[in-house]
Amino acid sequence: MARIRAVSHEDRLTLVEHLDELRTRIVVCLVVFGIALGLCFWQNHLLLEIAAGPLPDSHDRLITFGVTEPFTTTITVAVYCALLISLPVLFLAPPLVLACVAFAYFLFMPPAVHFLLGFNESQFNIQVRARDYYSFFSQMMLAGGIIFELPLALFAATRLGVISVDQLAANRRYAYLVISIIAAALPGVDPVSMLIEMVPLLVLYELSILLARVFDRLAARETLAEPSTQER
Repeated sequence: MARIRAVSHEDRLTLVEHLDELRTRIVVCLVVFGIALGLCFWQNHLLLEIAAGPLPDSHDRLITFGVTEPFTTTITVAVYCALLISLPVLFLAPPLVLACVAFAYFLFMPPAVHFLLGFNESQFNIQVRARDYYSFFSQMMLAGGIIFELPLALFAATRLGVISVDQLAANRRYAYLVISIIAAALPGVDPVSMLIEMVPLLVLYELSILLARVFDRLAARETLAEPSTQER
């Protein structure tokens, strides 16, 4: 397998070199995911206990239907967790992934779960199915991990010239509308979940604009300093 090397914007690669680099990176991602999946399945009991943490004490014993559901549910949780562990390798942003996991687990899941289970609880005999809950939990963790890459994606777009910082700021109202739609489309059907998901997205968008402005100013200073350096 070819060794991954850093490629700068000034490098000119042939089509074969691009394909070879892509193949190598795909192999590395698959290997990392495979190792993460094995680790997650090995520690599946611990993962299930952690995932059930946001549930109230009255619902700590989840129910299953059928012979295969305990096995398939465990596999599903292991796959989602392996994807989450692999995100730092796929996106090269471990701090953002860790921030996403901490936010989703400690700040989003408890109020969302309590709201959903407590809604009209006197009218229903509420039983929590393991497959449904763990799928909801895993999707929220993974979706949060991907969405928290928003500052990195927007920063890369500004550095590549796809969009300017001024355009990001000028189209803020449209961005807010798109963010609201994304928050509504994420797992979680109640307004509380939507608001909890939408607020960090708005903060991340503004953080992206601020980060891009800082780097634009630094780049402008370096450009102005180059002639004086050459004159010396």
